[in-house]
Amino acid sequence: MFAQSTIETTRLILRPLTQADAPSIRCFASAREIADTMISIPHPYPDGEAEQYVSRQLAEFEVGHSVAFVIERKSEKVFCGVIEIRDIEQEHSQAELSFWLTVEVWGQGIMSEALKLMLRFGFKDLDLNRLYAYHMVRNPGSGNVLLKNGFVQEGVLRQRVRKWGVFEDVKLWAILRKDWHGETA
Repeated sequence: MFAQSTIETTRLILRPLTQADAPSIRCFASAREIADTMISIPHPYPDGEAEQYVSRQLAEFEVGHSVAFVIERKSEKVFCGVIEIRDIEQEHSQAELSFWLTVEVWGQGIMSEALKLMLRFGFKDLDLNRLYAYHMVRNPGSGNVLLKNGFVQEGVLRQRVRKWGVFEDVKLWAILRKDWHGETA
């Protein structure tokens, strides 16, 4: 089992996800722009989905399979998104990184800043060797954030997901502890 505490940068707070975050998740994840390029966020966002998501995340945390953080701007304590390390495999010392931001903060470097904290958390606190992430090919912004933070594209999974009746190609990225260069954040 691992501990989860609040971690910070100059302008961001990453804090543990709680049930109190369900209304913000419901509100912001309901935006079509968010659901459009997220593999697992439905649209329209169903009633009760945010509460179920938080409950699943908390249960997964309790058994050591996942850890999720809410991203907030420190200055206003405003919900900006969620970043999580999930499907933690102790045997192989790897896990998946997943993230999304509210539309209002796109293009402000927030995810790159949050990602640096998560890499340090994954490699130092969780003692992982490999973090990997997926994104739809038509969402190059996520790929750019991963590339900027040291991830290497490992491949394209053809027609890996079906989004709104259309099969979508997905890129797979990963970073290894030995390739991670960051004590900075």
